[in-house]
Amino acid sequence: MERHEIEVFLALAEELHFGQTGRRLGVTTTRVSQVVRVLERRVGVPLFERTSRRVALTPTGHQLYEDLKPAYDGVRAAMARAAARGRGLTGTLRVGYVGAMAGRLVMMAAARFRRGHPDCAVQPREVQMGGALDGLRADEIDVLVGCFPLDGPGLTAGPALLTEPRMLAVPAGHPFARVASVSIEDLRRVRLVAAPCSLPPVAPAGPADDDLPVAETLQEVLTLIGAGQGAFVVGEHVTRFYARPDVVYVPFRDAPPLHWGPVWPTACETARLRAFVADAIESAQAAA
Repeated sequence: MERHEIEVFLALAEELHFGQTGRRLGVTTTRVSQVVRVLERRVGVPLFERTSRRVALTPTGHQLYEDLKPAYDGVRAAMARAAARGRGLTGTLRVGYVGAMAGRLVMMAAARFRRGHPDCAVQPREVQMGGALDGLRADEIDVLVGCFPLDGPGLTAGPALLTEPRMLAVPAGHPFARVASVSIEDLRRVRLVAAPCSLPPVAPAGPADDDLPVAETLQEVLTLIGAGQGAFVVGEHVTRFYARPDVVYVPFRDAPPLHWGPVWPTACETARLRAFVADAIESAQAAA
């Protein structure tokens, strides 16, 4: 496979939309279709199921993606490290992270980065989700590791490094605390705490309430929940890093997973930033 064929296949497998894939790669939708047809002729079976309403991977396409993605990421990471070492990386990289899971990954990546680039320092810094992107734009941090989507004008999002299920955090005395799982539709029946670190919604809001409890940080969110003032959608890692006797975490049975990864100002991309992202990819794969 040629490099452009690999990139088109992987992008379409992730986007499952020809138009979005073309925009992501800077090519036309027609070009994406042409590359996919060439690959399918070479493989001998369809890699994607295509209808007027949806695109999906076939079993063969899914297996090819699972086999190809780690290898391609490894090649990109190796080239990034080689290029960075060739440029003689120096200076300091300021890395922001949101939450304990992202912080753990950042520390692992920082240790790997320092071994390969002893002349370049890493300064990890925890930030709150509500102002995390402001920190990037104000040049307070160089790269942020947080929960996707993290987008906006002038920002570049890197690959997803971590994936986890969504959970619903409820008071220990709540009826949902006694069930094995909840559904997206159940969100209509709970009062959700309002916070700038709220995850992307997966369903319409619950009962209308002009006096919703408001929190600024995850710890404040959990304190309000423990006091019986609402519920909140969190990632599965919260059950490990933020266990509390007054809060119960109930898994969703039908909600899409959460993805965590890096984002940085496009105009401020540097060799040391690219090298750090490459090490973060390897650290995430090693921890999986």
